Amino acid sequence: MNFTNKSILETAMRQSAAEANCRAEDFIRQDNIVTLSKADPKARRYLELPFDCHFITYGSNTVATAKEEYREAAARYISRFPPEHCFETPNLYLLNQALESEKLKVCFMAEYFLPDLDFLKIQSCPYSIKILTQRDFTGLYKPEWSNALCEKRRELDVLGAGAYHGGRLIGLAGCSADCESMWQIGIDVLPEYRRQGVASALTSRLAVEILKRGKVPFYCAAWANIKSARNAIKCGFRPAWAEMTAKSLSFIDETIKASVIDC
Repeated sequence: MNFTNKSILETAMRQSAAEANCRAEDFIRQDNIVTLSKADPKARRYLELPFDCHFITYGSNTVATAKEEYREAAARYISRFPPEHCFETPNLYLLNQALESEKLKVCFMAEYFLPDLDFLKIQSCPYSIKILTQRDFTGLYKPEWSNALCEKRRELDVLGAGAYHGGRLIGLAGCSADCESMWQIGIDVLPEYRRQGVASALTSRLAVEILKRGKVPFYCAAWANIKSARNAIKCGFRPAWAEMTAKSLSFIDETIKASVIDC
């Protein structure tokens, strides 16, 4: 498939539309949209639908999708602020206050990147790189490769790029077939091999390989993950959309417990 920047963005918007129960063109409207969240077989496989309360922006407006009992609160909130301010503090505290009686709070916030074909090119690094497939991932489901591969969804890890030094794997980019048309890239580099261009070499090589297979690569980074965002931009990815999800307080508590680092 011959992609253009326009077709890549349209692919992403169609995917978001499936997940937000709206139309792709709703993301380029000037007015906000609120929809009833519902399950869709085309949604990314790791998402739990229907959403309690979820927000998406591609920059022009905010699309909110929520269960019936939360739609009014979501509509009131997005009517108060332009999209760039709906996804930031202190305004988020107002959303939390509105959802508190329903035992929900904002849980996930992330920025998503798409390749800009005018800038995407394979980067170089001092180490040899090998393209990997599913059969090569056996034995690699270890903590050091937890961003590149997902043990809970092994069946979705379809393609990778590994960097080797003396036969030792020192960096790994993997992609998950999260939905039919888009594959998500994750990257890990061993600490002693960072700042040598390994991450950008692997990410860019994998992105090109994904495009060759007729899929759109995408890249996700948390707001404060500066090194990850820099890697995306260095490889030719550009910010495309942002998402924010409210989850139950019990879910948030369990997530915090699972992610706390003992000091």
